[in-house]
Parts: sequence; structure tokens; C-alpha cells
Amino acid sequence: MARPGDGEQTRSEARAWRLLFDFFMRTRPQRDRLLSRLGLTPNDARGLGGLDATEGRTMRSLAEAWDCDASNATFIVDRLESRGLVERRPNPDDRRVRSVVLTAKGVRLKRQLLEGLYAPPEELSRLKPAELEVLSTLLSRLIGQDSSDR
Repeated sequence: MARPGDGEQTRSEARAWRLLFDFFMRTRPQRDRLLSRLGLTPNDARGLGGLDATEGRTMRSLAEAWDCDASNATFIVDRLESRGLVERRPNPDDRRVRSVVLTAKGVRLKRQLLEGLYAPPEELSRLKPAELEVLSTLLSRLIGQDSSDR
């Protein structure tokens, strides 16, 4: 973290972030093509990513996880439900509450989505294996993940 008066640190952080952000934006067409091919919107993808087939999630927990209001979470779940990707089930702990889970169709589409999102962009092939290792190690540190988890 930059300390007050540490201009070089601040400039380095800004440059690194700008480059990461620019790379992410430059590779956006790959993600957009995937979403289009799967018939998903970005919110649909976020919805699928936050759900699974066994652990039900309440609308309240989804709204909190997606950092949106309850009506927006309901809209996302309604869209996914209309496509047969999720279903609402009675919550075993409180029958007044419904839990949202992925259907078998939703599990398959989520798998396709994640495979596509995790497919490396072509630009990474410009780096040598040692460079990719350094990049992976640094990015793992940034997200708080042990680089051996890859």
C-alpha cells in the first residue's frame, strides 16, 4: 500500500493497474463472444457464477453477493429461471424463504461459461513460460491465493 509522500510507489501502482485494466478491456471481445454464443448477458453470467446445484442461496444473500438491491437480484433469478437454469426451492430452515439452486441445465451452462472465461486470451501466448510463471505468482499474491492452487 502506498504511504503518504511515496510518489514512486503511487506512480508504479497506477501504471500497473492501468496496464492490467487495459489488458482486461482489450480482451473483452473474447468474453463478449462467449456470452453471445451461450445466450447470456453479463448479469446472467454473474448469476450463474454465484449459484450451484446443492447449496441453495436466498434472494437476500444473492443481492448482497451481487452488490445490488433485492429487485435486481429477483430480475436476474427470474431470467435464469425462465430459461430453466435455476429453480427456487423451499428453504429447509425456514419454509417462508425460497432458496435458489442451479438445475442440471444450469450446471452444464455454468461449466461451459467457466471453461470459456478461463480460456487464456491469445495475447498470453506472447509470453515465455518463465514470464507466465512470474505473472501467475504475482497475480496469485494480489488475489490472496497460494500460487500452488493453480
